[in-house]
Amino acid sequence: MKPVAYPRGTAKSLARSLRVYHGDPARNAAMDALYAQFLGPGALAFDIGAHVGDRISSFRRLGARVVALEPQPGPARAIRLIHGRDPQVTLIEAACGDSPGTVALRINSANPTVSTVSDAFVGAASAAEGWREQSWDRELTVPCTTLDALIGRYGLPAFVKIDVEGFEAHVLAGLSRTPAALSFEFTTIQRDVAQACLALVEALGPYRFNVALGESQTLVFAEAVGAETMAGYIRELPHAANSGDIYAILQG
Repeated sequence: MKPVAYPRGTAKSLARSLRVYHGDPARNAAMDALYAQFLGPGALAFDIGAHVGDRISSFRRLGARVVALEPQPGPARAIRLIHGRDPQVTLIEAACGDSPGTVALRINSANPTVSTVSDAFVGAASAAEGWREQSWDRELTVPCTTLDALIGRYGLPAFVKIDVEGFEAHVLAGLSRTPAALSFEFTTIQRDVAQACLALVEALGPYRFNVALGESQTLVFAEAVGAETMAGYIRELPHAANSGDIYAILQG
């Protein structure tokens, strides 16, 4: 991919992301405690939508090997600066979806953490309280792969983290194998995407579910619940809950 000239403010927004996602020791410790339930030394993790790589850092602190996908040039550059000399981290500058090829990535230069390939996500945000000020001001054509293709190349991971701003169901539609655990982000502006993701994961195998709201890194349920219970919980969340991650754990 050719070097990209970033609009004014992009470097500042990336610096902000690095401070937020890497600069809080208490948050990092909570993240490590959460992911230690799914990963240990030598395990393989996929980080789909790695942004500036805070989950990569957590997975590596736990001793896991990481295959990370990040299609945005700026965040990918940050990942290379942090993890580029680590042979246990493989960075792929691509999106992930239900079929290989290319996709149009809509960039939010002021807030790159919400850049997306989902037009539906942008549309939902434009009409939602707390989101209307967001602006997707650029578009890039980026490569796209699938989870099945990644598994074919790197092996079946112990854990897959998916955070792709409204494109999560498309990512899961490209998966036919059953990792021991996975997570996918949801937002209260697109609860239908969460419902679709739950259905796709339930169709893969006997998974049960838990959830962490926002960046709390704390699971809500004392024990994992069924897809129907999780779907009901997501439906009843107030709009202000905004987002979180649903965790799927394979049973048996």
